[in-house]
Order: sequence, then C-alpha cells, then structure tokens
Amino acid sequence: MRNIYKEDTITIPSGVTVEFKSRQIKVTGPRGSLFRDLRNIDMDIKRVGKDKIRIIIWHGARKQIACIRTVCSHIQNMITGVTKGFEYKMRMVYAHFPINVVINDSSDSVEIRNFLGEKYVRKVDLLEGVTISQTSNVKDELVLVGNSVENVSQSAASLKQATLVRNKDIRKFLDGIYVSSKSTVVKDE
Repeated sequence: MRNIYKEDTITIPSGVTVEFKSRQIKVTGPRGSLFRDLRNIDMDIKRVGKDKIRIIIWHGARKQIACIRTVCSHIQNMITGVTKGFEYKMRMVYAHFPINVVINDSSDSVEIRNFLGEKYVRKVDLLEGVTISQTSNVKDELVLVGNSVENVSQSAASLKQATLVRNKDIRKFLDGIYVSSKSTVVKDE
C-alpha cells in the first residue's frame, strides 16, 4: 500500500552548513567538507527554518519510504564526519610470524609483509581522505582517521581482506588485521 506523504527531519548543528541542489548534498564543517550525490532517490529536500532540513516522499511504496531513513543517516554521518571525524583502531594478530606494516610517507597506502611467513608483499591503497598511523603506546595497533565513514570503513575492510588466511584451517590460523574499536576523533565529554 502506498503512503501519500512521509517525511523526516534533520537538525543541523551550529558551525555546519548544508547545501543541496537537485539532490546533490554538500556538508561543510570545521574538519572540511563532504559531498554526496543522491539523485537516484526520488524525494524532496527542503530547508525548514535556519537549522532544519526536511526530506519528503510523496506516494511512496514501502521501499521508497525506507529510503527516507537511509538518506537521513547519510546526511547525519556527513555532519558527524565534518564536526568530529571517524577513527577506526585495528590490531595485528599473529601467532608465530610477526606481521610487519610499512606505511607510505604520504599515509595513503600500506605494505603488509611477513604475513604467515610469506614473502609476498600485500599493498593496500587507502581511499581518499583517510590517513593511517601506527600507535606508539599500544603494540601492533593501527589507527585509521578520516571524515567520511564510508571511506574509513572501506579502507579498514580492505586491510582486513588483504590478510585473509587461504588454504588453511581458519579456526587454527587466526592471523590477520582486525578492527578493534570504532569511535570519533573528537571525543564527547
């Protein structure tokens, strides 16, 4: 059954500007700006007052109505990214052969060496806007930082997938690089 009218509202915090034209959204904040193209979703985006945005769908079926919450989540993640940023911490786990990670000078790619004692060097390119560093106080920990949650999480997934164990019993060989915690760069007080 179609719903005649469905809406949801997003509140914009101070210090953040949201611009949209023909369902292309640009969010700018203290940490930078993010852009997202949502032209594939049929909806209306209207500004209600100075700090509110309303997303409206007319005559929508069940799947179109579900897109409202998805679009609101995307915009909210963009707002969080330009105000607080996203931080993923990853741990290198190994039983016998220590994993060596070499971070490129520009922090946009990583080389993984000595995984399971192999001579093969795995090279992982990080997505745009994501930087990686190795912590000095915690052993075998990598920190990925960026404004876009999609880019940070996909870069973390690429690191994990580069160290998948093949042709061995994965219950016994638990080596790899795994996400240990997800948070924002600017911590809430």
